[in-house]
Amino acid sequence: MAEIVFDRVAKIFPGGTKAVEELSLTVAEGEFMVLVGPSGCGKTTALRMIAGLEEITDGVVSIGGQVVNNVLPKDRDIAMVFQNYALYPQMTVGQNMGFALKIRKLPKDEINRRVQEAAKILRLTEYLDRRPKALSGGQRQRVAMGRAIVREPQAFLMDEPLSNLDAQLRVEMRTEITRIQRLLGVATIYVTHDQTEAMTMGDRVAVMRAGALQQVATPQDLYDHPVNEFVAGFIGSPPMNLILASLQEQNGELVLRFGDQSVVVPSSYRTSHRLAHVIGARVVFGLRPEDLELASGEGGALLEATVDLREALGSEKLAYLSFGADTEIVQQETPRDDGVPVRRRSRVVARLGARADVHEGGRVTLRLNADNFHFFDPETGASLRVGAS
Repeated sequence: MAEIVFDRVAKIFPGGTKAVEELSLTVAEGEFMVLVGPSGCGKTTALRMIAGLEEITDGVVSIGGQVVNNVLPKDRDIAMVFQNYALYPQMTVGQNMGFALKIRKLPKDEINRRVQEAAKILRLTEYLDRRPKALSGGQRQRVAMGRAIVREPQAFLMDEPLSNLDAQLRVEMRTEITRIQRLLGVATIYVTHDQTEAMTMGDRVAVMRAGALQQVATPQDLYDHPVNEFVAGFIGSPPMNLILASLQEQNGELVLRFGDQSVVVPSSYRTSHRLAHVIGARVVFGLRPEDLELASGEGGALLEATVDLREALGSEKLAYLSFGADTEIVQQETPRDDGVPVRRRSRVVARLGARADVHEGGRVTLRLNADNFHFFDPETGASLRVGAS
């Protein structure tokens, strides 16, 4: 087992495109680290630099304490699992799994031992004599993992290995990969654009955007304490509601105003967040969809809204709400090149109970969970929470 370290690693392609910019990240022995972000954010390039499939422009990558910048891929003692299985159709499952060991001229008994052990871990023992065409997509992906496991590497690298599977198989394979990684205890870096995979699989998650690392934390910490608007808007499904509001002081209380709405901010946020310098100015107010609920009585922070769209998902309902034409919502899907968040007039999403009585076109009164307010700087996108970095 070994740790993997990026030390201010950069990758600049010919023509000046920066794919990765000063990436510093440590993956501990036995840790499952997920790199997540939108397409083109640099996560796959970072993975390929570890593997030696992409040259490093600047910085240092080390595996197990050894700098590998100039080490050939075959000598790095890592194993990769790709989204394409790349199995040899003429070979059996067992032959596919043991082929790399055969090339390395390991004794037949040792190859057989490793293949049998990997097949047991992957629940493939009964399929060892079959050919890939006789297997399901999930079974083929397990064979591809078995081919990596038999090498007994220092680290596993996985590049969107589940993207070719259907939704049900992806759920099954998420749990399988997590189980296997825990069993083997080998440092693993897993690349995905699917934040659900990131949240359910990783010990820690590294969020990337435009080649730069945004935040590294446990899944729950990412969800509860995003360091900026981008992370807040990327992590979560639906993502955090981000509303451009003005923060005012009125009769000793802090009050948020947006559209024709006003929300009193609990006094505790004066010390937990850096709000003093934005009083009288604009601020981005964040609230998770589950922190909006239908109000059943008076008291608390209340909002009036119109239901524009309702999605019934069986276990819950999503209500898409509008608060008037003057309400501006932060949109993250198409950020500008200069990193400034794009804002547009839009709707807020509330996650409600399965039997919530909401109808399209109807008016609702919502209570906000005042324990989970978030505030961000409208110019930089940074969280205003004290201690956020």
